Parts: sequence; C-alpha cells; structure tokens
Amino acid sequence: MLIDWLDLTLHERSAAMPEEGSVPFGRYRLLGPGVLELQPHRRLPHARACVFSAGIHGNETAPIELLGELMSQLAAGRLRLGAPILVILGNIPAIQAGQRFLETNLNRLFQRDILANGAETERARQLMDAVDAFYSRHSGLPKLHYDLHTAIRDSRYPRFVVEPYDETAVTGDDQWQWFAAADLQAVLHQHQHSWTFSHYTRHYHQAQSFTLELGRVAPFGANDLIPLRPMQCLLNALAEGREPPGTSPSRMAFFRVEHELMRASEEFRLCFDDDIPNFSEFAPGEQLAHDPLTGDFIVGDQPLAVVFPNANVEIGARAALLVVPSQPPPERRHRLRQ
Repeated sequence: MLIDWLDLTLHERSAAMPEEGSVPFGRYRLLGPGVLELQPHRRLPHARACVFSAGIHGNETAPIELLGELMSQLAAGRLRLGAPILVILGNIPAIQAGQRFLETNLNRLFQRDILANGAETERARQLMDAVDAFYSRHSGLPKLHYDLHTAIRDSRYPRFVVEPYDETAVTGDDQWQWFAAADLQAVLHQHQHSWTFSHYTRHYHQAQSFTLELGRVAPFGANDLIPLRPMQCLLNALAEGREPPGTSPSRMAFFRVEHELMRASEEFRLCFDDDIPNFSEFAPGEQLAHDPLTGDFIVGDQPLAVVFPNANVEIGARAALLVVPSQPPPERRHRLRQ
C-alpha cells in the first residue's frame, strides 16, 4: 500500500489505505492528509530524524516525483529503511489544481501563533504540529529537514540551496559536502527571518534545514529527473540511515542576501524582463524597481544579482532577493567521502 500513498492522497482516497501497516524493514503511520511517518525496525548508526517535504507550492511537481521514487524503493525493499522519516505533501488542493497556491502563499505562513485565517494558514498549522510531534518522538536524533521545490524561472544555477537565517543554528560541514555530491550548484544564505517551512524547523527546532530548488516548474510527467539522480542518492542514503557521500563544496557558488525588494503598492514594478533567469547580475547604477510609495531602487557601488523576482506578489510581500557572492566554507578534506 505504501507505493500507492501519493496517488491515493492526491485523489482524496487515502481512507482506502490502512492508517498503520508494515513496510520492508519498518512500519508506516498515516498522521493526516499528506503526512506519513516511516519508522524503521532498527535505526542505523548515522540515522537522523528526517523530514522530507514537497508540494508546498502546488505546481512544483518534480520533488513530488522524487519522493514517489523514494517511496517505491522503500516499498519494494530495494532500500533498507534505517531512519525515521516524516514525508509531507504540503498544499494538496493546489497540487490537484496545478497552481502555486489557491488563496495565499503557504510558504510564508510557518510562524507560531500566526493570527491569519484561511485554508492555507490552517494547513501551515497542521504541518507545524506534525513536525513538532515528530521531532519530539525522535528527540535523541539529529534533526534534518529538506523542503523540496522547483523555481518558476530559469536560473544560472538550476539546482541550488537556500539556507534559512537563524541567530543560533549552525550548518555542519557535512551538509555542504553532501549537497556538492548531490550536484547542487549554488548556495544562498538568507539574511533575516522569512517564515518559510525550512526556516520554521531551523528557527524553532535548530534542525539542519534547507529549501532545495531542483530545477524549473513543470507539470507531472514533463520533468527531466536525470539531473536529479544525485539528489535521489542523497535522499536514499538518509532514508537508509547511512552517511551520504560528500565532495568538496568548492564546486558550488556561494551567495548571501544583501537586500530585499518589497512590493508596497499596486503600482510596484520591476525594471527588467519578466523571464530573466535567477542569479542574473546588474551593474552599479542600474534601476531594478519602482514603487510610488518607496521610490526607485538603484544598484549601488557593488553589483547585485537577482533571485526569485516576482512583481505580482501580494502587497507587503517580497518581490525579489538581491544577492552578492560570499566565501565558501573552509575545506576539511579528511571528512569527505566519495
């Protein structure tokens, strides 16, 4: 039955699946719509409490297909379950509709005591509760969360990592080595709280949490998963409780956020083409945005690259990140595993 979970969930037929059952080397439990926990019979030495989420934006299908492949291999016993895993399908109605969201962006709502109402806000509360309970049940293990996405535009680096901001959480060197081996091409360090799903698990649980952008949005069946095979290998290793392979982070480009462009009014506009790729660079003196309430934004003395530009966000929301290169972490070659 595990192999059918994704399909049953998306067709609102999950009641046809028993709430608990066996899988090779472990058991599963349905914890709610689109929320499934896998528990191994025996944890392996490198096991982490893993949260793998996809579909927080409903039109981002490649990550859902990746998780489907992971579930298929576990169900067939081709992978030996060795770590507890919480698998999450985020915005189920939006996935069914093939839309990014229905009412508001779910990936801006992961904040405790949020006062807003609506279907997506309620879903955020459900997912926060599920993650809180999962990490509580497995409190003796290192916490990890990969929130899997695809971007709405092309990119100079099609596969990249966004590291959420937190004052205290520190990313271990192993993560950068794993991401490099998984053929991710760039890392973007956030500069302030953003209340995304990965920020939630980092901020409230000090988990090793990341948003992973794995190519460009495409409908189900139209995704090229071949470039994501190294990423699939990383997920497989974590599911088995193995130490994933690593390689030098120097093969990735590192950036940090320097500024955010915010939409303050209906008349806000970005001063470049709508289809410009992520990480496109602008020279000093170029105008990037205009808003009657906040004026023009002009690039200063240092070139800036743009990431996630979207002029059509809600008023008060972020319309783009402006980033600059940063230094990669120091090499620790004795820790690399090929």
